[in-house]
Amino acid sequence: MKELPNPTFPLSQIGLRAALWPAPVAGVATHMSAGVSAAVSAAVSAVVSANAAAVVSTPVPQAPAVILPPAIEPRQGITVGWARHLDDVRAAQRLRYDVFVGEMGARVSSPLAGHDIDLFDDFCEHLLVRDELTQQVIGTYRVLTPAQARRVGSTYSDTEFDLTRLRDLRERMVELGRSCVHAEHRQGGVILALWGALAGFMHRNKLDTMIGCASIPMSHNGVTNGDAAASIWRQVSAKHMAPIQYQVQPRLPLPVERLDSTLDVEPPALIKGYLRLGAKVLGAPAWDPDFNAADLPMLMRIDDLPARYRKHFLGA
Repeated sequence: MKELPNPTFPLSQIGLRAALWPAPVAGVATHMSAGVSAAVSAAVSAVVSANAAAVVSTPVPQAPAVILPPAIEPRQGITVGWARHLDDVRAAQRLRYDVFVGEMGARVSSPLAGHDIDLFDDFCEHLLVRDELTQQVIGTYRVLTPAQARRVGSTYSDTEFDLTRLRDLRERMVELGRSCVHAEHRQGGVILALWGALAGFMHRNKLDTMIGCASIPMSHNGVTNGDAAASIWRQVSAKHMAPIQYQVQPRLPLPVERLDSTLDVEPPALIKGYLRLGAKVLGAPAWDPDFNAADLPMLMRIDDLPARYRKHFLGA
């Protein structure tokens, strides 16, 4: 098994800054798969209920560049941890391929058949949830730290949006992406495990901001022509926009002005989950032809987590 190189530079030791935004209005990263969307509703409901499922973790790799989260509460049947070997990353990339290409019909250009690989993967930390019995990877996120974003030259979100207005946030901002959950494990426990580990990662490394692209498939709730994405944009732009000083512009905008934005259609569950966690929408959706999706730029801050989610994920 090949050990991963450790390309990450050490995080700067700077203190927490004051709140970046005004008090949040009561209400992120990533290409959203149908798998994550199906799992999120159950996950959010579990947090709110008294019987919310907890999660289990195995010891995480002690990379010198970041402080990885401590063990979180056990949940029978799954483990969560960070990729330590190339084989771990390849397993996540196979799952991404199965979900994005096999289920969503995405077109990916990859150097390895049956894997979703892009240039950002080598610079990211990869979070994995495994089936405890089979050790199969059943859920994943990738995380691009501020130091690694500097090294690669941008975030994935920079390729879809002009993020100039976020320049003052980048020192404490991570990008989340490529989230997906295996088709047979979409009952909520996997996404809770991922979110819990991400919250711990952010807290222990004194990072406060997460961004990512949350996708709305062009075929959503039976609507196949982009009208659903335009209608969801209308809904979220009315209630969940970030302050104007943090709003961004898509490089390839979805032509919402030429679409029917009056449909009564619910956002994908992942977007609804992010909004419940206090996330804000940064601007109009970009059109991603390769993933056949409209991507909403979203930003979430640890300080904006509602109290019940803060207690569940951080014990605070």
